[in-house]
Amino acid sequence: MPGVRVGAALLSVIVMLGAQPPNEAGVAPGAVAPDSRPGEAFADPVVAQLQRTATDVQRELGVLANDIHIAEQAVRDSASALDQARAAREAADAAVRARQADMDRYASAILSSFGRPNQFQVLLLARSPDDFLDGSSLMARVQEAEAEDLAGAINRHQAAVRAEETASHAAKAAADRKADLDRRNGDATNRAAAITGEFRSKLAQTNSSVVAMQQAQRTRNDQTAANWRAYLDKLAASGIRPGATSTEATLQSGERLLVLPEATIRAVTTTVGALGKPYVPQGDGPDAYSCDGLTRAAYGLKGSAAEQMAVLQPVTDPQPGDLVFIGPARYGVQHVGIALDPRTMISADARLVGVVVTDIPADVLGYARPSLTARPAQPVPQRTDSGLVWRCGGVDLPSGGWSGYPNGLIPTSALCPIGIGEHRLRCDAAFSFQGLAAAFSSAFGRAICMTDSYRTFEEQVRLYGVKPALAAVPGTSNHGWGLAVDLCGGAQSFGTAEYAWMRANAGRFGWQNPSWALPGRGREEPWHWEYGV
Repeated sequence: MPGVRVGAALLSVIVMLGAQPPNEAGVAPGAVAPDSRPGEAFADPVVAQLQRTATDVQRELGVLANDIHIAEQAVRDSASALDQARAAREAADAAVRARQADMDRYASAILSSFGRPNQFQVLLLARSPDDFLDGSSLMARVQEAEAEDLAGAINRHQAAVRAEETASHAAKAAADRKADLDRRNGDATNRAAAITGEFRSKLAQTNSSVVAMQQAQRTRNDQTAANWRAYLDKLAASGIRPGATSTEATLQSGERLLVLPEATIRAVTTTVGALGKPYVPQGDGPDAYSCDGLTRAAYGLKGSAAEQMAVLQPVTDPQPGDLVFIGPARYGVQHVGIALDPRTMISADARLVGVVVTDIPADVLGYARPSLTARPAQPVPQRTDSGLVWRCGGVDLPSGGWSGYPNGLIPTSALCPIGIGEHRLRCDAAFSFQGLAAAFSSAFGRAICMTDSYRTFEEQVRLYGVKPALAAVPGTSNHGWGLAVDLCGGAQSFGTAEYAWMRANAGRFGWQNPSWALPGRGREEPWHWEYGV
């Protein structure tokens, strides 16, 4: 793009990578949604700091991208106005020349016959006083008309010249404004590239922190799973058969053991078996779960966390298997887990991006026991906070964002492979795309072709540096949430059998070619498909 500068370091990366990438909007053109989550919504404080830095870059680039769009329109409008003014001035030039030619021919004709008419000639030619008066009046009118025509043409020409000068100044101002914005955008892009350099060092620290956190989480999950297996082994070894309600049993060793209801044991066993599975905003398993999707899968419940709390019998003495409903109240019933003891629960956690063992937070709205008979629906806390929406322990971003990590900084462990090369997506999107890919293969007898899926923040910066007018502002692309793919093999072009098949069938699997990418929308991208957004 003329006027846009790309830093030397960034340019060298692009050269090494070869050909320029295709036009990639990622989100609707002009849409900029910096991540506004508070720090506590992120999985790690270091990640939260990285996101604050990225957000500053996103805001600057987003404002510049919008300003550049406006400036480009102003350049087009001013150029059009200048063309019109220039055409009007040229027409005025022609009119003056034509009028001058008429005057010249008129004067030549008069002078070649008997000279230009004047009052003396009228007096000599008049036969009576009335003839003299009539001739004088006619001569005056002819001379006045000649003068008015020429003066009018000259005035119109002068006005056209002034209008052209004004339009020229406006066009120059618009071009200067665009050039200044291009320079500032180039500088901001270079800063974004520099920040990715900073990110590399910070990400090394972040990755170490995340790896340690994930390892600690796996250790805790494994220990919980081992404890649960030991509990089941004790029941089996003692020949205890759980019933419909909780009881206590005394083992031969003298140990007193809580015997949970059979349904509760099945539910907790299902939940423990899900430990380590990915979190997705809407998921009932068995491959990925939301928080209320996990409790639905474990107990065969229906509805959201709030709807579950409304109909389940509340208890004040939580036992293993009871549901824990989490607030705070101003967020409504935004999270639910399955209690293991008074301090610990299992949940599909949006912040930690998986099914994990966590401490029960302080904002408990209540406990309920699914093994008890359900009750008629009762009122439960409803959201009164007008700020960000929380779900399953994390912020539910309106942009389609998810997880305790920023756009483009999601760890591989939180994403799922789709069976095509190294491509990964958010797990529900990955599983859905696998179904779409299988249907495509059946229709065409060959595998679907893909060029891009999850895109890191650094990759987004690289694309923006190459084509800032066409790429998403870094940190806003749906590729960075693992919710978009770019296709090839025919599907990248309108009018092909592959694209027609995608348009007809992809919706069944939750995928769409977004409206802004369709023909005639100004940013056609037949290859770009998004999941559930």
